[in-house]
Amino acid sequence: MNIDKKKKKISFPHMGTVSIAWSAALRIIGCEPYVEPYTSKRTLSLGTKHSPEAICIPYKLILGNFIEALEGGTDYVAMITSPGCCRLGEYGKCIENALKDLGYETKYVEMQLYDGIKGMYNFLKTVSGKNNLFLFMRAIIIAITKAFMLDALETKLSYCRAREIHFGDSEKHYKKALKYIDENDTISGLKKAHKQVEEEMKKVELDLKREVLNVDITGEIYVVNDEFSNQNIERELGKMGVQVRRSLTLTSFLKDAIIPKLFRQGETHLQRAFRLAKPYLMRDIGGDSLECVSDVVYAQEKGADGIIHLSPFTCMPEIMSQNIFPAMRENCDIPILALIMDEQTGRAGYITRIEAFVDLMRRRKRKIQMKDKESCSVL
Repeated sequence: MNIDKKKKKISFPHMGTVSIAWSAALRIIGCEPYVEPYTSKRTLSLGTKHSPEAICIPYKLILGNFIEALEGGTDYVAMITSPGCCRLGEYGKCIENALKDLGYETKYVEMQLYDGIKGMYNFLKTVSGKNNLFLFMRAIIIAITKAFMLDALETKLSYCRAREIHFGDSEKHYKKALKYIDENDTISGLKKAHKQVEEEMKKVELDLKREVLNVDITGEIYVVNDEFSNQNIERELGKMGVQVRRSLTLTSFLKDAIIPKLFRQGETHLQRAFRLAKPYLMRDIGGDSLECVSDVVYAQEKGADGIIHLSPFTCMPEIMSQNIFPAMRENCDIPILALIMDEQTGRAGYITRIEAFVDLMRRRKRKIQMKDKESCSVL
């Protein structure tokens, strides 16, 4: 059968739950989303085998995702690209050439990150072969709505994980809630799904008296949001009674790059980054470095117990961020743990470092509470 007479299969790299939002948009425009198996050790092995040695782990995993998708029979592979200092702008062409060198015949398509709604519209037009304004706007609205619902659900998951009585209970109900969002591709359906999600997460038994630490996670956006890349750090922290807030999320990116100013509410992450990072970093030096520096200040202002910085090995913007953190100590005395991720990162040592950091934060918090009690008693 001719490829143009059947539903075109389009694949895209994994990054957390982004496939749920993208799949909805593609279904609405009449395409078939091909969601390859979630990133695994095999994915990493495939990507690493065919990547330059010094390239970062997001590149290796994205290439591995595409190889698995092509093995599964996808027609298109879709990649995002961006201008500026980050190497992401070059990754698309590098991946396209790597796939050709491996002998894969596929149609490769890119979406420019900062072209906003226009960029998404042109992407949908390219992969569908259609030019239907109302259809595409509906697809974009549903995808963005799902992205906000997914981020809200993950925030709820983090709250429940740190307080759940039976370990694993939160994740069990979270996975059921994900299905409600995935199965509905209309506004009315998503309203119903929103209620179902709330009811599902209420089933988790919580210990509301538990001592809980609050930790922000910042760093390179892919590693922060992809549980395989960060070895499911949020689950590990949840086990230790830590509630996590991600500074870099899919919706924070959407507010900065996709959603028009007219429809935004409040300060975006990037706007906050320029405001708070100014004393330490005067300009954007690529990647998510500006956001990371500002996130330390923001975590301090919000009274977080600590902040964890996640970065891929060899990521120059994040290396710059880590070198700025010591200069921030005078004004920001919040504990910072920097973790560098690549395919060689050993799990045992990684968990040990996280446990030690949690112990440090817990002792620090109790010490501060004791001082506050003594001050009150003197008054």
